[in-house]
Amino acid sequence: MMKPQINMIGIVTSNFNDMLLFYRDKLWFEVTYEMKGNYVEFKNEWVRFAITTHQVMKDATWLEEYLTKKHGHCLELAFSVTTPEEVDKSIEDLLHKWVTIIKQASDMPRGQRTAFFADPDGNVHEIFCDLPQQ
Repeated sequence: MMKPQINMIGIVTSNFNDMLLFYRDKLWFEVTYEMKGNYVEFKNEWVRFAITTHQVMKDATWLEEYLTKKHGHCLELAFSVTTPEEVDKSIEDLLHKWVTIIKQASDMPRGQRTAFFADPDGNVHEIFCDLPQQ
């Protein structure tokens, strides 16, 4: 029986090369496995993280109707840091790497300091830390 636990997060993209460069060179993910031009896995604790193409998924499933090109925010990844200063520094580092910043760091009502940025496919991701309880 299937266990309700995620083993891998995969992003399916029509923009493979730009996405690979973004996650490898701008977000510093280390490549652990690559099939040139259509599939890559990155080193990540707890859950495997991969990027693949629509063609690889079509070849694996034979289901074209599920592989139409998506636009915009289809997935969010949240990156945790320890302190509010790390949120600010991380988003500043991404800005210097020409990453699209959606929202600068700010304290959110839910008790976190959060900043948002986008990948080349338009997925909006966040960097956050929990703020001390008042």
